[in-house]
Amino acid sequence: MLKKGTKMYSILTGNCPRCQEESMYEKSNPYALSKIFSMNERCSHCGLKYKIEPSFFYGAMYVSYAVGIAFAVAAFVISFLFLDASLPTTFIAIVGTLVVFMPVIIRLSRNIWINLFVKYDATSVKKHETV
Repeated sequence: MLKKGTKMYSILTGNCPRCQEESMYEKSNPYALSKIFSMNERCSHCGLKYKIEPSFFYGAMYVSYAVGIAFAVAAFVISFLFLDASLPTTFIAIVGTLVVFMPVIIRLSRNIWINLFVKYDATSVKKHETV
């Protein structure tokens, strides 16, 4: 499932979607909040420019909404159905989950968004090195 060359590998690791050789982010830890949006300009292996056009990652906000809903539903199911918590406690669990996982949701959304537009190419490293 997490084999190199799959979209899931690139999305979950935050690696370059084309060559999957290095992280797109300056800091791989999403909880380094001062650097949460700091991305490398290009991939040093294949040369892919991450910000394909100005404001490219604005589209990731739509993905972020869906990912946030998925986290909220998971928090609801765990707290209300499995732990048998009251509705107010469940609401607090949902809000807490969204606050705690906000950096992860932001990064996942960006990873999903760029992977919608860029395909994996195993030969891209060789192409970039010969140019």
